[in-house]
Amino acid sequence: MANDRLRTAILAANLTVEDLAAKVNADPKTVDRWIRNEVVPHRKTRHRIVGALGGREQDLWPSLATDARPAPTESELVHLYPSRSAITGRGWEVLLAGVKKRMDVLVFSGAFLVEQYDLVPLIREKAAAGVQFRLLVGNEAAEAVKQRAIEEGTPGGLEGRVQLMRRYLADVVELDGVEVRTHGEILYNSLYRFDDDLLVNGHTLGALAGQSPVMHLRRQPNGQMWQHYMRSFERNWSAGVPEEPSEIS
Repeated sequence: MANDRLRTAILAANLTVEDLAAKVNADPKTVDRWIRNEVVPHRKTRHRIVGALGGREQDLWPSLATDARPAPTESELVHLYPSRSAITGRGWEVLLAGVKKRMDVLVFSGAFLVEQYDLVPLIREKAAAGVQFRLLVGNEAAEAVKQRAIEEGTPGGLEGRVQLMRRYLADVVELDGVEVRTHGEILYNSLYRFDDDLLVNGHTLGALAGQSPVMHLRRQPNGQMWQHYMRSFERNWSAGVPEEPSEIS
């Protein structure tokens, strides 16, 4: 399997393979081999990589930890971002473009996905190829949405963004494989699932979602964290109200 931790760390540092190669005095083809997990860099080179990317060596190569057998829950964490805004555009693009089977989203608005990353055309393309989409957005009239807007200091603003997102999704709600629902639940986390990758964006009182930390989880056979958050998604999804084209066109 590829070293997704290393790949994600490179994206998080807003570097290319060529950039990292130059920083650690290696050939770009060698860096590609590290990402494909065909070879593990020598110790001194690993130290230079950590210096360029940040974090810890054991985060990028857990199998090299000398005194620990990482628990299944630990191995699920691919990367921890200090904020959603810290995820590079390239990072979002890689996740979106890589979806092959299923994409699930739980948000109040999530309009940035449409406005910055062309989500609607991507849904059209991917749905035609058999990808399944479940998109769960807020209802702008719900008390939980209004309260969240007040808490984050944007009274009225969040409601407008939610309404805008529902209008965007009106263009794809009739596509096969695309389901759109609304909810009025208190949202403790926004969730973005791309096949076996899951971004968990925690919500913090007084802060915008884009200012709050994000965990990038990768599904593992016995992964408790993945299951925990996806159970939350399923509970919200089952309580959601299906959108009808006439309601949001």
